[in-house]
Amino acid sequence: MSSTTEAVSVRVLDREYTVGVAPDQRESLAAAARLLDGRMREVRGGNRMAAVDRVAVLAALNLAHELQQLREENEHRDREMARMLEDLQRKLDALIDAR
Repeated sequence: MSSTTEAVSVRVLDREYTVGVAPDQRESLAAAARLLDGRMREVRGGNRMAAVDRVAVLAALNLAHELQQLREENEHRDREMARMLEDLQRKLDALIDAR
């Protein structure tokens, strides 16, 4: 690890992992680990014998799907905002031209 990263230990599904992270991202990494741990526990449910790799892949797939949905929503919002700004610009131009 370089001098700009530090080793941080996180626990996910009762296993400890050491990850290199920038000091200012430590809290964000801890939050991400808690989110992943929660999702993996949801996927595993009451089946304590479920294969950890399968649980991890399903939790990751669920999180990736949510991320994709958020990206699509943001793209839609961005397009809508651009359309609204263009409409406002046309109205402002019309008002200025009418003077």
